[in-house]
Amino acid sequence: MFGFFENEQAKKIKGHLFNLAALAKADGHVDDRELNFIITVGKKNGVSAGEVRKIIAGNATNNSDLPHNDSERFDQIFDLVDMMLADGVVDETEMDFCIDMAEKLGFRKAIVGVLVRKISQGVKDAVPRDRIKDESLSFLNYNNTATR
Repeated sequence: MFGFFENEQAKKIKGHLFNLAALAKADGHVDDRELNFIITVGKKNGVSAGEVRKIIAGNATNNSDLPHNDSERFDQIFDLVDMMLADGVVDETEMDFCIDMAEKLGFRKAIVGVLVRKISQGVKDAVPRDRIKDESLSFLNYNNTATR
């Protein structure tokens, strides 16, 4: 999927997979559930398991673009948080990484901790992804307008 001339969407997907791989490595090892989670996200976006393994192993280069809107940013941070929870252990390093990534994705520093914890609690409580997204986007919109 990733050739010499990548389109913008392919770069975003690849960048997202790199972020997931970095989170998986944050605690020092990649758990089988984390690996399978990243492969599933890759396949869902048209990336082969082999290419995902190369990304995780660090045998590919990252020339990704960041998402341009809150909906795309949410999707990426949701997957990061979901993967953080995949092995059943929430390591403080992984939580800090998710918060840092939320900032790098363009969410305001003042709200990233709340956002990551809100997503984390929703996933733990088995709340449907769409509902977590709707509530989170409402939270983001409220906080964006409240600070203007």
